[in-house]
Amino acid sequence: MKNIKAIIFDAYGTLFDVNSAAEKCKDKIGDKWEGFANYWRTTQLEYTWLRSLMKRHKDFWQVTEDSLDKSMKTYEINTSMRNELLNLYKILSPFKEVPQVLKSLKEKDLKLAILSNGTPSLLKELVKSNNLENIFDDIFSIEEVGVYKPDSKVYDIPIKKYHIQRNEVAFLSANTWDISGGGNYGYNSIWINRNNNIFDNLDYVPKHQIDDLSKLLDII
Repeated sequence: MKNIKAIIFDAYGTLFDVNSAAEKCKDKIGDKWEGFANYWRTTQLEYTWLRSLMKRHKDFWQVTEDSLDKSMKTYEINTSMRNELLNLYKILSPFKEVPQVLKSLKEKDLKLAILSNGTPSLLKELVKSNNLENIFDDIFSIEEVGVYKPDSKVYDIPIKKYHIQRNEVAFLSANTWDISGGGNYGYNSIWINRNNNIFDNLDYVPKHQIDDLSKLLDII
């Protein structure tokens, strides 16, 4: 991949495992923990899209709380666990290969940044809790534009900051809708497909698909 000046990462589900909060409570939740975790994540994303369409913005932490409340009712999780789950969401674990790959990329003459639905404070705490605060040049939040991915105004943020062309960005996400959003915008989107999923039909097919972040080192 040539002429890349910035590598932009999605955060949730891409660098950090969104199921790790529920997994840390699986002894209390029981066998349904994974179904519950997936439902929470799906509901959270649906709320971001619906709020963008309705133009009724709430920040990502409020959306996370709202989606958790619905998910706990659906899966009949004891409400006494609410604060524990929310606190664990603030310090999600990275996927195992992520820290070392990021450190290797830091040695290259490229901008490294996060572009996420998360709030600035959430993202800062997430990065700090995983000892990654010296890796990223910038942590971009959709709160700058007040609308969620995949709105094109979100993908504009790093372009305006770095004064570069859209095709000079390598954009990584594990979310197919985010890859399509960035790819249709003009990024070189690279899909991290950890679970052998099927890509969506949204007018974009990524040239590169990898099963974990370490494969990025063979592309960049």
